[in-house]
Amino acid sequence: MAGRAAEPEVIWARPERTGRGPKPGYSRADIAAAAVRIADAEGLDAVSMRRVAAELGCGTMSLYNYVPRKEDLYELMMDAVSGEHELWEPSGDWRADMLRVAHQTRALMHRHPWLPGLMSPVYGFSPNVLRYLEHCLVCLDPVAVPSGTKMELIAMINAVVTMHAGTELSTAERTRSLPWSAEQEHAVRAAYLGAQLASGAYPRTAAALAEYAEPVDLEAAFERTLGRVLDAFDPAGNRH
Repeated sequence: MAGRAAEPEVIWARPERTGRGPKPGYSRADIAAAAVRIADAEGLDAVSMRRVAAELGCGTMSLYNYVPRKEDLYELMMDAVSGEHELWEPSGDWRADMLRVAHQTRALMHRHPWLPGLMSPVYGFSPNVLRYLEHCLVCLDPVAVPSGTKMELIAMINAVVTMHAGTELSTAERTRSLPWSAEQEHAVRAAYLGAQLASGAYPRTAAALAEYAEPVDLEAAFERTLGRVLDAFDPAGNRH
């Protein structure tokens, strides 16, 4: 298969190719930006080596000289959007800092709706991701737990963010595809659920859902979930 390396390799360990000939070369940043534009506009399935090459104005085989595999293209995309994280001087309040990180990551996923589908440890150690990870660990300096435990905390925060953002994005996408309004869809489903709960067959579920008579505040739910994760990793109860 064209561009398939004979052995596993990491694209960051390869020298960045400079194009030769009459046409200017393309940087990895150029390639990543083109792929991200396509994914943002049309979804991850629209991203292919052929499509990215066309976006850049080069031949598909020429692109393989810069990016040997599609997996490498995904890694370039992940690194590019990870570079959008704002890295600030930690405040000393580790909870506030990690909540800020989480909100930034959630906003990043809403800007790039394809991102939750690519979240994987496989793409976890590119240059911008490593800078992000180091920043998180500096934010967590005040927490008296082992470094490995801090890594687990960062992973759990990312998992919570990915879950919430993924649900929000998929719900929004489904709503847009309906031939009727979201309010109509919600009303029909609420009526069905109300009838099932009124039957008495699900008393515990009815009691639990009774606390949500009003529409769920997604922001508040996001904050509560993150707070519980942070609490679990701070057994001494240190808030700063």
